[in-house]
Amino acid sequence: MPWNIAAPAHSELLIRKSRFIGCVQPVAGRAEAREVVASLWAQHPSASHVCWALLAGGESAAVDDGEPGGTAGRPMLDVLRLQDLDGVLATVVRYYGGIPLGAGGLVRAYSDSVAQALRQAERIPVVRLCRLACDAPYALEGMIRRAIEREGARLEAVAHGEQVSFEIVLPEQAASGFRAQVSEAGQGRIVWAEE
Repeated sequence: MPWNIAAPAHSELLIRKSRFIGCVQPVAGRAEAREVVASLWAQHPSASHVCWALLAGGESAAVDDGEPGGTAGRPMLDVLRLQDLDGVLATVVRYYGGIPLGAGGLVRAYSDSVAQALRQAERIPVVRLCRLACDAPYALEGMIRRAIEREGARLEAVAHGEQVSFEIVLPEQAASGFRAQVSEAGQGRIVWAEE
């Protein structure tokens, strides 16, 4: 099961006079991630690098921002993948301290910055939602509304015409059971829209 985090979490490491400021935070996608990175550059104009990694809704990114290839963004992304995160941006602002760390040292510094920030973060499960639509006779409206409430689903829209049309949003894993239960209670009089 993929996880997200409830709120931004931070870390700060000092390694051989270089300062690494890590942050993990929930984001919707690449556009929001780019805004966050631009904001970090505005907050830290004298920083040497602002490296970042993203996993969000099938989008991923690993940006080294001038560090040797594969020493910053990719290790950060690996930490996010290892934790099975989705909808999360990891950033690390580096202030260079004048002492080279080497490729291995950079990999450790960037991945440790993200890991330290994640230790502070509250993880929450990602619940994938799906939408169901159906038409039912007026006599079944109350039963369907009670089933929606009992399941903890959300009634997105309802329209009254020849029949009552429902749009329902609920967790993906509960959809087939909900549909079967409501269909059985409706005794074949509920027509489900194709998914």
